[in-house]
Amino acid sequence: GPMSNQFKNIIYEVTAPLALITINRPEKHNAISLQTLDELHTAVDFATGDGDVRVIAITGAGGKAFASGSDLNEVADRDLKKALEPIVQGLAQQLEDTPKPTIAAIDGICMGGGLEIALGCDLRICTPRSRFATPEGKLGIIPGGGATARLPRIIGRGWAMEMMLMGDPIDADRALQIGLVTRIVKPDEVMNEVKRMSDHLASFAPFVPQFMKAMVHKGMEASLAGALALEKFAQGALVQTDDKEEGISAFLEKRKPDFKGK
Repeated sequence: GPMSNQFKNIIYEVTAPLALITINRPEKHNAISLQTLDELHTAVDFATGDGDVRVIAITGAGGKAFASGSDLNEVADRDLKKALEPIVQGLAQQLEDTPKPTIAAIDGICMGGGLEIALGCDLRICTPRSRFATPEGKLGIIPGGGATARLPRIIGRGWAMEMMLMGDPIDADRALQIGLVTRIVKPDEVMNEVKRMSDHLASFAPFVPQFMKAMVHKGMEASLAGALALEKFAQGALVQTDDKEEGISAFLEKRKPDFKGK
């Protein structure tokens, strides 16, 4: 659409219900420069504000990489002041906070800042040729885009320590085994799978994925008692919606529901 023209490092395409954001620097293994990060922020904002979009997916161009990490030319010049800015942490947080479900569709290298962007997504799928790593230790630094916080919360402390301390890549099968990804699909099937997933997600009442996301992301940070109370209030809000009436009627009448987001 007309908005896509402003981007140099990404491609932004909406095919309702899906907004697909492609990191498009294949010659750099889709390294995340600050300019690329700005564009990703803008694209996620567009998608969040677009009523036709129900699902946001991020992928990498070229079949070799999802994203290989931060652009090292820029990291070389990074001082303390710059390092304290949100940078990749900010994008991962934006992906977590958007009310729309997010999918990272990974084909190839997914390392460093690239992995951290994927960790900000709600769902991660990959291809058999994908490789995952947190190699920052080898550069004399640590992950700065959220990996030390999100990786142990997603895959558990044991494997997070293995990945971060050792810095070695893991393959797709291992990633599936430890819960880093939930599906492995062939490279030529990735976009079909994303489309299927997004059509499925779009078949729910719009409040449903939004509330589920909020419950899990906020609830994980709350006490168990706080998370359970939050869930009760959220359920209390949903049982009063028209969509809940429609969902139950449709189920009982064995027909497809017609949800209105009300």
